[in-house]
Order: sequence, then C-alpha cells, then structure tokens
Amino acid sequence: AARYHACGDWQWCPFTPRPPTQNLYSYLPMAYEYLLSSSRNTTSSVVPSSKGEMEQQERENDKRVRMRTVEFKALPAYMRDNEFIIGHYRLEWPLKHTFLSIFSIHNETLNVWTHLLGFIFFLCLTIYTATKLPNVGDLPVPNKANLHRLQSEVFSSLPSLPNMADLQAELRTALPHWVGNCLPENSSSLSNGTVHCILQTIKEDVTNMVLPHSQRPITRWPFFVFLGGATFCLFASTIFHLLSCHSEKLYYVFLRLDYSGIAVLIAASFYPPVYYSFMCTPFLRNIYLTAITLLGIATVIVSLIPAFQNPEFRSLRAILFSGMAIWGIAPVVHKIILHKDQPEALHTTAYEIGMGCFYVLGALVYATRIPERWKPGKFDIAGHSHQLFHILVIAGAYTHYQAGLLYLNWRDLKGC
Repeated sequence: AARYHACGDWQWCPFTPRPPTQNLYSYLPMAYEYLLSSSRNTTSSVVPSSKGEMEQQERENDKRVRMRTVEFKALPAYMRDNEFIIGHYRLEWPLKHTFLSIFSIHNETLNVWTHLLGFIFFLCLTIYTATKLPNVGDLPVPNKANLHRLQSEVFSSLPSLPNMADLQAELRTALPHWVGNCLPENSSSLSNGTVHCILQTIKEDVTNMVLPHSQRPITRWPFFVFLGGATFCLFASTIFHLLSCHSEKLYYVFLRLDYSGIAVLIAASFYPPVYYSFMCTPFLRNIYLTAITLLGIATVIVSLIPAFQNPEFRSLRAILFSGMAIWGIAPVVHKIILHKDQPEALHTTAYEIGMGCFYVLGALVYATRIPERWKPGKFDIAGHSHQLFHILVIAGAYTHYQAGLLYLNWRDLKGC
C-alpha cells in the first residue's frame, strides 16, 4: 500500500523511494581531496602574520616557479634560437641561481663547460708561453736546431771581445772586397763564372756567421696577440651561455660579446703567420696586418648590431665569419710563393689548413643544426650542434698554437 505524508495545507503526497544506501568508505576519496585543497588554499593565508611576510612568500614561490626548466614553446621570442632543442631551458632565473646553474643539468651545461675548460687551458698556455717558451732546439725542425745551439754557445763569448761591433761592421763591408782583390791573382786559370761563384759562396758563408750574432731576438708579441684573442673568445662564450637566461637585456649584451669574441679570435689568428711569414718584407707585412685588423673591426661592429642577432640571420652570420677566415688564403698562398724553397713554409701551411678545416666544419655544423635536426629533442642535454661547434673551435685554436711555435722556431733559426 502506498504511504503518504503531509506536504502542505490539507495535502497528502506519496513517499518517494530513497536510493540505496552508499557505503561510507566511498566518500573517503572525495573527503581527502577536499581537505587537501583546503590546506593548500589556507596555508599561505594562515602562516604569514603580516603583509611583508606574505609578499616574501610570494616572491619565494615565484622564484621556485621561475627556476624550473621549460620547453621551447614556453620561451619568449628573444630566446628562441634552435627549434630542434625541445626542452631543458632556463628561463629568466635570478642572477645568483643563474651563476650556480653551472653545476646543474640543462641544455647549456656542456656549452658552458666546453669553453670554460678551453678558457682555462689557453690561459695556462699563455702563462706557459710567457714564462717558459720551448727552446729552439727542442722544436721539430730537423738538422738545424743542434747547429743553432752550438753556434749560440760559440758566439755568446764574442761580445766580451774589445771592439767586436766595429769588427763585425768592417767584416761585412770589407771582406768581399779583400777576397775579390786577392783571389784573381792566384787563380788566373779560373773562368770569370767560377771566380764569381767562389766569391759569392765566401760572402754568404761569412754573412751567415756574422749576422746571427748581430740579429735581434725574434719578437713574440704577434704570438701573444693570438693567445689573447683565443682566451677572450672562450671567456666571452662561457659568460654568454651561463648568464644569458637571466633577462632579455643580459641576453643581448652577452650575445653580442660572444660574436665579438669570435671575430677577435679570427682576426688575432692572422697575426703570427702574417708577421713571421713577411717579417723580412715590412711593406707586405703591414698591408696584410692592416687589412685583417680593419676587417676584424668591421666584423665586430656588425656583430654588435641587434638586428643581426635574430635567428633568421644565423646563416648570414656563419657566412660572414667563415668568409673572414677564408680570406686568410691570400697571405698563405703568398707565403708559399715567396718562400717556396723553405720547408718551414710548407710545415706551417699544413697546420694552417688543419686549423681552417676545424673552423669551417664548426661553422657548417652550427648553421645546419646537425645532429639535432635529425632527431629533435634527443640531443637537448648532450651532443647537439653548438657543443660540437665549441669543441671544433678549441681544436682549431690549438692547431694554430702549434703552427705559431713552428713560426717562432723558423725565425729563431734563420732570421730573414
């Protein structure tokens, strides 16, 4: 029978059947979520006792959020440089934590460390070169080093002789004349060509004995220009990759410094080969050094223009820097033509070709974004193109350092 209950004035309504009673445990997950959300909403409002504490907690929460790594799609436009590196980006971290991120894992970690270690390495090379440059006899130029050492020991005692400088000057001017006056009287049967050959040989032998002692030591400053340029380039690159994530302003400041460092390295690399190859022809030496210096300054100026820092100009920048390096072919070819009979010219050229190959290969890897182009996201932490570019730059710079030692050895042994 239907059951009724009073539902109004003089009205009776039938009872509606109740749903089946639910188990109490079925409400526990909902209750847990409710309590958890309530605690999250009330923690920040209960713990702080003042407005200042609330603001401080908000700043700390904001820092924790900002210090997380993000993906490429979350980056602002100025940081979007390589779309094939998907994640592990630092985005506008506080400056202190940006410095400390050198010890954390992100997609710039190896970019920082490759050139930081390279900077330390070249700084040590500079100190070593300044304090303990390898002896001439220890460098890999055959047949002449030991003779040069013996000659140096013999002539080291000559300055103690009285009027040695006057004697050297007199021998250089008078000895060929003396021999020319004496030799024909006892050699009437010799032809004019034979006499001339004998006189020329005697003159060259005497000159080779006298000039090395009167020659000044070969200057080292072009070599240190190169070492300074390499050290500055590696330091600027390290600073950029470490601190560029702090803010847009610092990003552009250090990016321009980074490109300027590359231009300085390329220009400074010309100084040892140009100076020592054309040391005995000052006119050619000054022309080449002036040209590369002006070209380097122009490249630095272009690197400082903000419009050329956008990703669409990446290939243009690579072509510009590669073209600056390729321009070095001119003095190398000229050196080979001018010193074709000198084996040292070929030895140093081989090192310079190796250096150029490292630099050009690095520029191509940088411009083409290989290998991350093939598998986006797989090389975010290690192995992407910019890290390979850094390694190739260090290899090229060290190859050029070895070439510089050969140049010093060449000129220390033979002078002009």
